[in-house]
Amino acid sequence: MLRLLVISAFLISVFSSCNLLPQKAKSKEKAIARVNDKYLYQEDLVDVVPAGTAANDSIEITAAYINNWVRQELLLKQAEDNLEESNRDFTDQIEQYRNSLIIYAYESELVNQKLDTVVPSSEIEEYYQENQSNFHLRENIVLASYVIINKNLPVLNKVKSLLTSNRDADKEKLQTLCQENNVDFLINDGTWMSFADLARKIPITVDDQEEFLSKNKFIEIKDSTTMYYVAISAYKSKESISPLNFETENIRTILLNKRKATLLQRMEDDLISDAVKHKKYEIFKK
Repeated sequence: MLRLLVISAFLISVFSSCNLLPQKAKSKEKAIARVNDKYLYQEDLVDVVPAGTAANDSIEITAAYINNWVRQELLLKQAEDNLEESNRDFTDQIEQYRNSLIIYAYESELVNQKLDTVVPSSEIEEYYQENQSNFHLRENIVLASYVIINKNLPVLNKVKSLLTSNRDADKEKLQTLCQENNVDFLINDGTWMSFADLARKIPITVDDQEEFLSKNKFIEIKDSTTMYYVAISAYKSKESISPLNFETENIRTILLNKRKATLLQRMEDDLISDAVKHKKYEIFKK
């Protein structure tokens, strides 16, 4: 902490006496830190602090950067001095890593330009029907509507009555009533949600979720200020087949990944074919 404060005080003088943006000839006199024979200069800090950062935050960020630089250089020197030469040569690994980064950047740009990301619902449904055995629920899910309402609101009983109704007209009335009274609510539109997500909104605490769901279609919970009403129209237990609309985004991702793999494979095949056609490579027999 003392070291950070000392560096921060130094940085205040640096920021107040000069602008870090201009590039200047490097010299030891212009260095702001040293570790053995390595120096850190003002221009090395140009991109450290995001534009628009407050002065105090800038000083703190820069001080942390300098501390980290010093720590890394000390550790690097210690490692270099104590490792055998064979353990310090990472030329091949660095070259492989560089190659991987370049190829990845190219493939990412190709995917961004060429990949069709529109997945029709018919394609999602077809994949679901053909692979239902792969979609087993890992948790209990529900079709539920809920209302979280202040106990003192005069529309309390009306809200409860509308929530328990199955009529579409009553659902519309409930939505209007909740919006007019600034009430937190969710009206089930056929979208499944996990029981855990429901319990994060409604203070439901149960030991056996499946037993609870099998016996409760309407839940009423209250605390000192609030009433929680929940209407559960259906539920599915974990390990059962997951419904389509609960897996839609997952399937969309699967299909896009398949398209991506196909696109990249086609690119590689075309690349090899072109190289063979124009004799761009040879494999020498020994």
